[in-house]
Parts: sequence; structure tokens; C-alpha cells
Amino acid sequence: MISADLHMHTTASDGKHSAETLFKMAKEKGLDIISITDHDTVGDVKAYLKLRDKYQLNFYPGIEVSTLYNGESVHILGYFHPDKVPFKTMKLYTDELIKRRQDRMKKFIQNLKTEYQIDVNYKAVLKRSGGMIARPHLAREIIEHYPEYTHDALFEGPLSDQSKAYVVSAKLSTLEGIEFLKEAGAVVVLAHPGLMSDEIHNEVLELPFDGIETFYPRHDALFRTVYQAHAKDKGWLVTAGSDYHGIENDSKHGMIGDERLSGPELIAFLRKVNQT
Repeated sequence: MISADLHMHTTASDGKHSAETLFKMAKEKGLDIISITDHDTVGDVKAYLKLRDKYQLNFYPGIEVSTLYNGESVHILGYFHPDKVPFKTMKLYTDELIKRRQDRMKKFIQNLKTEYQIDVNYKAVLKRSGGMIARPHLAREIIEHYPEYTHDALFEGPLSDQSKAYVVSAKLSTLEGIEFLKEAGAVVVLAHPGLMSDEIHNEVLELPFDGIETFYPRHDALFRTVYQAHAKDKGWLVTAGSDYHGIENDSKHGMIGDERLSGPELIAFLRKVNQT
């Protein structure tokens, strides 16, 4: 049966591996369709399409946009037809986000030194990123100099949203993010809804998405049942994604192919993206 993993990351944002490595892994895992959904960038789509042909895998360009709802982070997945990616629009968005992320990282590093006596170099962290700098790049630099920390321990402590060092990103509101992606011609899907707090969960699920990422590594059976029912009630698509990052000792994301979309739900997704 044809299957798809529609959520994964490369070195273009906070993933550890190149796009080619992901294509190769997906082929080895027996996947038929993938989408690379780096944070706030569609990446090098032309290169990805060459990899599509090389590895004989179907590919849909994607992006994961970081937004805020009542001060809390909400991630949105946008999917494009390969022939209809609005490169100029997405580049303007990405360029602005790169600047905001870099300014944020400088403040974050300063706060870590003050609050946790963790001292790392901004330029070293920037070098680890593909320009779209994020907390995982900071985590890798910290672990290199402070091996007593693990990836999970950092994200549950100094790098968490509740940390004294935390700096809120300058993001779009969730509704603005939905509208931006729809205007750009994307199919818009709510990413990993089970990770949202109870305070915003039900309200976010009433926003005008096209679909919901139901099959996700950290969603238990109850979440999956609830989100499938919600999608049916709303007339939404159901999607699946591993959220692969390739980071060692990372229990917060899956391996490529851990979550797969197939059957009628995959057909509905493909029909929607191909018609957009």
C-alpha cells in the first residue's frame, strides 16, 4: 500500500541531516511520498525535485510555520504542489524570520549566561544552523561544552518555554499564519495538536485549518481517535508525520516512517494538494 510521511526536517532548519540523506532513508524505509517541512522555510525546492527523480519518490514541498496563540506556540504545516510554490513570497517571509531568529538567539544566549551560567558563543551556534537558527542548534553547542546536559534535559530546563532564559519569538499569530499560507496557495494543517496546552487546545481546533496532523509519535490512541473524529466533523484532512530531526537521544520526535498516511486519507490529501 502506498504510504507517506509528511513531516520531517533537514539542515535547512533544525534537522541534523541533509535532504539527500532524508530521501535515501525514506526510500530504504519503503515510503512512497515525503514532504520536507523545515521551520519557516521551504528550503531548496529545485534541489529536492532533482532528489525526487534520483530516488524515485513522490515529493511535496512543505513548511512548518511557527505562530503564537495567546502567547503560546502553535505550529502550522503548509503543503504545496511542486509546480506552484510561491518562491518570492516565501523568500520574503523567510528572510524576515531569519533576522528575527538571530536577534532572539543573541538575547537567549545572554540570558543563559546570566540565569544558568551557561556560556556559549553566538557565532558558533549560528555556524551550526543553515541560517534559520533555532534552539536545537543552541542545544548542540551547549552539549559540546557542557556534556552533563542531554538534549531532553535542556528542553525540559534551560531551553524550555518556562525557562528564565526563554525569549519569545516574534511570530505571526496563528490566524495570521493560516491566512498567510492559504493566500500563498498552501494546504494548511495543524501540526501535532496533542502538544498544545489545555488552555488553548480547544480554541485552536476551531480555527480554519484544512487538516490536522492526527498520526504523530507523541499522540496516544485517545488523541488519534479524537482528532480523527474532529477531522470528520470539520471536513478536514487527516495527515501523518514522524517529525524526524535526526538528533541523538531525542525522544520528542520520531524516525522517518514511524508514522505513515495511507489509504483513503492519503488519497484525500493528494487530491487537495494537487487541486490547490
